[in-house]
Amino acid sequence: MSALNTHLSPELLIKLEAAQEASRVLGTLSTAQKNKALEAIADAIDANHGLILEANALDMDKAEASGMSSGMLDRLRFTPERLSSLAQAVRDVISLPDPVGVVVRGNDMPNGIHLSQVRVPFGVIGAIYEARPNVTVDIAALCLKSGNAAVLRGGTAAEGTNTVTVALMQSALKSVGLPQASVQTIDELGREGATQLMAARGFVDVLIPRGSANLINAVVQESKVPVIETGAGVVHIYVEESADFDQAVEIVHNAKVQRPSVCNSLETLLIDEKIASELLPRIVSRLEAAGVTLKGDTSAQTLCSSLGSATDEDFATEHMSLEMSVKVVAGLSEALEHIRKYSTKHTESILTNNIAQAERFLAEVDAAVVMVNASTRFTDGGEFGFGAEVGISTQKLHARGPMGLPELTSTKWIVRGSGQIRH
Repeated sequence: MSALNTHLSPELLIKLEAAQEASRVLGTLSTAQKNKALEAIADAIDANHGLILEANALDMDKAEASGMSSGMLDRLRFTPERLSSLAQAVRDVISLPDPVGVVVRGNDMPNGIHLSQVRVPFGVIGAIYEARPNVTVDIAALCLKSGNAAVLRGGTAAEGTNTVTVALMQSALKSVGLPQASVQTIDELGREGATQLMAARGFVDVLIPRGSANLINAVVQESKVPVIETGAGVVHIYVEESADFDQAVEIVHNAKVQRPSVCNSLETLLIDEKIASELLPRIVSRLEAAGVTLKGDTSAQTLCSSLGSATDEDFATEHMSLEMSVKVVAGLSEALEHIRKYSTKHTESILTNNIAQAERFLAEVDAAVVMVNASTRFTDGGEFGFGAEVGISTQKLHARGPMGLPELTSTKWIVRGSGQIRH
């Protein structure tokens, strides 16, 4: 144990040392061995709906009694359908190409040495998230396929559910001869466990936070372990004057209502002043019929009297609920200015039939995902064909956007020589 980690609790040290040992095994497995483990995990989820739902119901009762928001409750809730989808997501990972060992680039030097840069696992991946028990399985599956051990802090709200799902996954791993410590939870160590996980440099190779802006910022600012930052989603759609009205109504509705509690749901609608008087009432009527509470700037309120007054704080908030802000803008330049001010660099979309406007939007918007004529709800690892996702990275180093298997690997250089020396 290094001096850097003498402050870690004995309980956490035992788990982290076991994770390191497991990672050494996982890093040498064949694709077939990893896929066999994933199939066992998917089967275990399918066979134990009742056990998982029972634990989840207790977590839900506690969360509701504590006053948890509707958006967070939706993230916490498991249903038979969601569990079936979760098992299928694990099976989807089986069908994905194994990134480990893939040659990124290589060449032969003039002296005959052969160089190749190949993908390798990180080793031990830590994750800190809150009230999202599906993430427990998603991250575990992706870590296993990419040859990494996973140490998970899923938060107090989902502790009962996470305990059951991790136990099922560990049993599945054991059944195929793999270390149970390949997937572990530290929820029982509470917030102190999360704090120590952030300090476990040398044991944890990379840390991934998922959740609220406050949680992510805390991990980014306090962690001594390298962090891949996933971001909150203050997501915008700009409806440009040439947009198809019927299409705009449908896309905005889908982006906000289809699942408002997730990070790719719409938070602010920007609409061109040239079409606002005709189109905005249609959009507002559709959203309000779905239970959305809307706030707008002065121009939007003039056109739709039911709107509340939107403040700077409203425009900067990721609601994760059926709340949304509206602003009428004088064209693309003002829309871009608003996005630059309030965007969390997650997902931004323009609805337009003007190619030049679309290309300018794509070029100037600084975000992990930039769209034309599509719902922001498509920013998702599954929708992008990555299977489950670890998160949506809003940083610019190493990984950006939905993170799949390749993003959970690093690289190393392989040098093959035949006796060469440097002169």
